[in-house]
Amino acid sequence: MKPVRSTITVPQPRGQVYELLDVLGAHEAFTDHFLVDWDTSGPRSGVGARARMRVKRPGPPDWLDMEVIAAEPPRTNVEESVSAKGRRRTRGTYVLDELPGGRTRISFELAWLEAPLSERLAAPLTRWVVRRNNDRSLRRLAEQLGARPRTDGGVR
Repeated sequence: MKPVRSTITVPQPRGQVYELLDVLGAHEAFTDHFLVDWDTSGPRSGVGARARMRVKRPGPPDWLDMEVIAAEPPRTNVEESVSAKGRRRTRGTYVLDELPGGRTRISFELAWLEAPLSERLAAPLTRWVVRRNNDRSLRRLAEQLGARPRTDGGVR
């Protein structure tokens, strides 16, 4: 299946955005509309950080195991996941680009390394659902970044 890409621009500098994305457990706050029951393990951030969560959907539980496999601060963060009882493997890549005025473009691409036959047969629907969820996640991430306190005690 073709990858799904989502992009958003935020007013925060790239380093601040990376600082939040680098903590895998912090992703729960902006993805819990479709990924629930998070449990983290390993290092808090960077390569080797792991999380287990459940995909929020009807039917039997679909548990997902995710691990950060690569990181290039402050630009990229790559995570791989296994779900659907081992039949689905994905790679999610965040890329942060500095923009004029201290803004940051956040791009997230989800690529399927393996997918169950049912998802491959319904690829357009599968991709639509994933894109909708990822677009919402980036909007929620932008909201979360906007509410982060500054070191001087104010609010951004």
